[in-house]
Amino acid sequence: MSIPLRAPRRLVVASNNPGKLREFETLLRPLGIEVSAQAELGVGEAAEPYGTFIENALTKARHACRETGLAALADDSGLCVDALDGAPGVLSARYAGDAKSDLQNNQKLVTALRDVADRRAHYYCVLVLLRAADDPVPLIAEGRWDGEVILEPRGGGGFGYDPHFFLPDAGCTAAELGALQKNQLSHRARALRALLARLSAS
Repeated sequence: MSIPLRAPRRLVVASNNPGKLREFETLLRPLGIEVSAQAELGVGEAAEPYGTFIENALTKARHACRETGLAALADDSGLCVDALDGAPGVLSARYAGDAKSDLQNNQKLVTALRDVADRRAHYYCVLVLLRAADDPVPLIAEGRWDGEVILEPRGGGGFGYDPHFFLPDAGCTAAELGALQKNQLSHRARALRALLARLSAS
């Protein structure tokens, strides 16, 4: 017997990243889905020991479900640079160490690419929606956003690597986009649209 994939009315987001939380709230609020950050419910961060985005996202979603009893939405996302064999990848938030400093992460990235001609990169996001910690049918969606790394930062918006993530088609960095435009183009927005399309089709 198949399990219907109904959209929950309330979700706990398995993240403490304020930038991600703002994006999810902006994207989900118009759909009537109430979003709570796990920290608001007293839930700490789950370990992310795996080398793939999907395994880490599943782990985070299960942890948030188990601790709150609510449906949980988790993402694992990061910047993958072709010339660095996909790094920073799953270590994007901790690329320069466990302090999770955007400035230090960007400095390390720029240093690694300073003498590299091909700086093509993409942001990648995988989303996992679990209705319960033991949900046997997690809903999974992914999104990809292609661009290239520039050495000098541009723009004051966004977070993470956005000031160095240049979008040739737009002629600007992700940090120079307005919030509305970013929420239409980003890897996270693409993954969320794919997830919601699957929910609405069920």
